[in-house]
Amino acid sequence: MEQTVHTPETYDYRQYDRIWQRVAPTLEPYPSAGTGTAAAVPAMAETPAVPDAPASPEPPAAQLPGAELNPCCMGSAAAEMLEVLTGFIEEELSDRRYFLALARQSPSWARQRLREMADDEGLHARRLMAAHYLITGECYRPAVSTERIYTGRWCAALRERYHAEACGGLNYARAADGTTDVCLAGLLNGLSGDEYRHAEELMRMLERSLRG
Repeated sequence: MEQTVHTPETYDYRQYDRIWQRVAPTLEPYPSAGTGTAAAVPAMAETPAVPDAPASPEPPAAQLPGAELNPCCMGSAAAEMLEVLTGFIEEELSDRRYFLALARQSPSWARQRLREMADDEGLHARRLMAAHYLITGECYRPAVSTERIYTGRWCAALRERYHAEACGGLNYARAADGTTDVCLAGLLNGLSGDEYRHAEELMRMLERSLRG
């Protein structure tokens, strides 16, 4: 029985030659040995160098945000009120201690609201200290008081605290009228409103206590 011997078929590259001519007609489709297949790959055209854009000049320091020597808010006009502000800070912290002492000696129905008023006074002090920092760039260190506060009888204590809060509201309003700094005036007017609201609440507490 005769064995059939399969001879390698001759590979017809002509159809690929025609494709190659359409793709890269100027390149040799079959590079010589030793050059590697990379020779058949068209080299990428070099991208012309683009000159660097000129650097933008830096703005003068006086034009940078927050670098004004005399800003429109919390600037020199507000600095004229620094002594008044520090007095308000000390007063707010004193009021906070007083409200906490009053809450410890008050009827149960009034305790929570008095603690909230104490928190309000602490917030007022922090807002004023923030204003102090905006004006001066320095932190204000309030005095630390260890004085024991005695509130006395309940109704008398409410009367005293009512007048203190109402006068605080008036003093904030006067200070707001005494400055040309619109931002500081807005802050002081807001604190004035808070003090007057405290006075109204203390008056309602007094009304309830007197009915009993």
